[in-house]
Amino acid sequence: MRPVVIFRFSPTEGPAHFSEWLDREGVPWQLIAIDEGAAVPDDANAFAGIGLMGGPMSVNDPLPWVAPIQGLIRDAIGDSVPVLGHCLGGQLMAQALGAKVSKASIPEVGWLHVDVCDESARDEWFGGLPRFAAFQWHYDAFELPPMATRVLTNDFNVNQAYVIDDRHVGFQCHIEMTRDLVETWCRLGGDELPARSNAHLQSEADIKSDLTARLAALNAVADGIYARWARGMKH
Repeated sequence: MRPVVIFRFSPTEGPAHFSEWLDREGVPWQLIAIDEGAAVPDDANAFAGIGLMGGPMSVNDPLPWVAPIQGLIRDAIGDSVPVLGHCLGGQLMAQALGAKVSKASIPEVGWLHVDVCDESARDEWFGGLPRFAAFQWHYDAFELPPMATRVLTNDFNVNQAYVIDDRHVGFQCHIEMTRDLVETWCRLGGDELPARSNAHLQSEADIKSDLTARLAALNAVADGIYARWARGMKH
């Protein structure tokens, strides 16, 4: 079986629960550390699927790897190699397909609910859930790419996730969270957090409150998403 390739753009935003799921399911995977200067492969068909992680940068920054990554994304989608984007990854996908990515009018940080807004996706991708608490930490937001179906939304940023061709999925929110990711981001990005939570920005204390239960619930949702995405993998 060809491996799933996972692109990491920041050393603090690795594959986390995504790679844990792949390991548990016996799916081989390969990490390409863009943050360490690794080259972007030129053949999407060398992989069973493509995973894109998050990062603190913007897709609009003049970074040398953005154009090659987006070329690979377009090739993969054109060849039905499933693509999965987490936060920055979802933004890279959206922009690669012609959608605008810009500063979010309302940034989101912390545990915020997202609503499943497509009835068929509710059963196919989200285990019948009408809503769930996802993790957020973003200052940019994407518009919906052509031919994409919006599947998650909330009151702050209307486009929280989209599906293309019932195979490719891009998220604005984070579904891959682990305790290590949460604690690392709070430690490194603590100056971005408010002393008191408001509707869309949470304090460190509130982010870490009930963390075990929150992660367990999110991991269960992510497991269903990853399993649904993996049905489209090339063998």
